[in-house]
Amino acid sequence: MSTVNFSVPEEVKDAFNATFAGQNKSAVIADLMREAVARAQSQQRSKDAYLRILERRQYAPRITEEQFRAAREEGRP
Repeated sequence: MSTVNFSVPEEVKDAFNATFAGQNKSAVIADLMREAVARAQSQQRSKDAYLRILERRQYAPRITEEQFRAAREEGRP
């Protein structure tokens, strides 16, 4: 198991200690770090997907507004 040191504002430390009193604070921090890593990875995957979509749009067939409206009307019951 690794040890890490972080500096945080005193009010954050106090709120953390009050909120998680009686709990294994190392386990709480480890869970929070896992959540932060998962969130950051998810955001990166979303950004990568968005960029792939933008890239693929360059090669998508282009249609006029008139063609778009006609296709839309065609698809309606």
